[in-house]
Amino acid sequence: MHAMQYAITLPADYDMQIIRHRVKTKGPLMDDFPGLGLKAYGIRERGVDGSPVNQYAPFYLWAGPEAMNRFLLGDGFRGVVRDFGRPVVRHWQGLFHRAGPAADRLPGAFSRRTETVPEGADPATAVAHAVALHEELAATEGVHSTSLALDPRHWELVHFTLWGDAVPEEAGDRYQVLHLSAPGATGLGSGPQW
Repeated sequence: MHAMQYAITLPADYDMQIIRHRVKTKGPLMDDFPGLGLKAYGIRERGVDGSPVNQYAPFYLWAGPEAMNRFLLGDGFRGVVRDFGRPVVRHWQGLFHRAGPAADRLPGAFSRRTETVPEGADPATAVAHAVALHEELAATEGVHSTSLALDPRHWELVHFTLWGDAVPEEAGDRYQVLHLSAPGATGLGSGPQW
């Protein structure tokens, strides 16, 4: 599993209805993309849920790097580049994924939080601790699914959780989900992936 996200920060006075319309018309095109586990079409709106910015920031979980590469080099991403410029695309190695009690309904939001593994800390111990927290989180009422991934270049963990409705403040940056494409969500595995 591979996690990926890019964020397009928009002007403070940007009409976010433009993004909502874009997702409504183009979102379903990814509903059967081969190799895609899931894509959460996330937005943040300035002044909502503590967001300082207007932002379109979809989050992806891929079954493998081939599908991710096919997307990044294909027509869909060309449209993003054409309309917004080429964003920085962050990606991480997947470590954990599990469905939660709200997996049977469409999520309304997601949270993303990053955490640096401290210098001198044992990475395996830090990951085991994070996985234990995600195991517990996966059983929490309102959780659609939760994932953990690692950027070994910066020794950074990313915590990604889809929520049925509201996201707790302490969960990290909060995004509204406008659409969820999840053609391969069941193939992402259940539990640690190493």
